[in-house]
Amino acid sequence: MKIYADRYPVFLRQLLTDLLVVVWVYAAIRFARWLHDLVQQLAVPGEKLEGASGGLADNLAEAGGKVGRVPLVGDELTGPFERAAGAARAMAEAGRDQQELVGQLALALSLAVLVFPLGLVLFGWLPLRLRWMRRATSAKALAAAPAGRDLLALRALTGQPLGRLTRIAPDVAGAWRRGDDATVDALAALELRRLGLRRSR
Repeated sequence: MKIYADRYPVFLRQLLTDLLVVVWVYAAIRFARWLHDLVQQLAVPGEKLEGASGGLADNLAEAGGKVGRVPLVGDELTGPFERAAGAARAMAEAGRDQQELVGQLALALSLAVLVFPLGLVLFGWLPLRLRWMRRATSAKALAAAPAGRDLLALRALTGQPLGRLTRIAPDVAGAWRRGDDATVDALAALELRRLGLRRSR
């Protein structure tokens, strides 16, 4: 006896939902990456400031070193160059700090926009999907057991709409109590169909 995924509405809805979840997660990740890259562009001025200030500091330090070799007044002339080089290094440090801040902001925003869509998947869709898988696995095991069809039929009697039950037989409960094979098989198939499965001999 085998269980096949059948093209019933439940199975199709499950498949469509799975595909939508995949697209939802992919779109959320792409949007988060786009937002991260967009915010990260704010770090460009900091990069330019760091590069320009670092180069200026090096040039001023080099010039101060050369001026310091001038006889008699060299020591006095190096002071302004050293102070200017220190100020340039401070500006370069500010540029690095700005880049780090922008990087942290970009990461925080990208994670923040992922919380809601991934939260819906993890706490909304995933528990329902796992529950469906457990129920389908249990139904598969029941259908493979010798008396499994009787249990599936009983579950159909207690859980299926009355309109579907009466389409199987006018006195479907009586037929089930008598052990009518056709009725029991029809009820078991109805319950499996509700899970998107089909009982095949």
